[in-house]
Amino acid sequence: MRAEKSKWLTLLGLRPLWANPRYNPPMHRSTVPRLRVRPRPGSPTQGWLTVGDRTFRVALGRGGILANKREGDGGTPRGVFRLLRLWWRADRHPRPPTLLPARRITRDLAWCEDRGDRRYNRAFRRSPDAPGDRLWRDDRLYDFVVEIDHNTCPRVAGRGSAVFIHVARPGFRPTAGCVAMTLPRLRWLLGRVGPKTRIAIG
Repeated sequence: MRAEKSKWLTLLGLRPLWANPRYNPPMHRSTVPRLRVRPRPGSPTQGWLTVGDRTFRVALGRGGILANKREGDGGTPRGVFRLLRLWWRADRHPRPPTLLPARRITRDLAWCEDRGDRRYNRAFRRSPDAPGDRLWRDDRLYDFVVEIDHNTCPRVAGRGSAVFIHVARPGFRPTAGCVAMTLPRLRWLLGRVGPKTRIAIG
């Protein structure tokens, strides 16, 4: 339906509201209890995310969905996880309507992937020469990042870090282990999830 509306608006020389990168879809009063991610048959690095009666294409880790995730294996972890918080680029987007706790991404913010570091699988302030997955990116993949509670209680060194829901690369190319979707779909999703929402992968 939306694709048909977009076609007619384009013919009329108009731009659909949802095509504006700064458009914030409305937030629903209630949140969905569960998101379901399953692999796409014949393509383990891509999958489908189902929210109620709607299903969206997503990118998965280059290692596919793995039950025994390890640091650096490129796998998307199998399991059921909570959505913890949203991290977003406030210099590019207004705060999206969501019931998730939200924090701004700053230039020095990174995620610790060093299994020998006490900050492993946590956000930290990164000096210019320090290792870590920097959240401030030019490619816009981390404009919106949903942190999930994979390997958090307890945090086990080497069992994987920085597993997020974030913006997909063009063509839904594989991630390093995250679930990735288009920016419009992710913004739509944010208005329907909250701290009680679970994501089931696999």
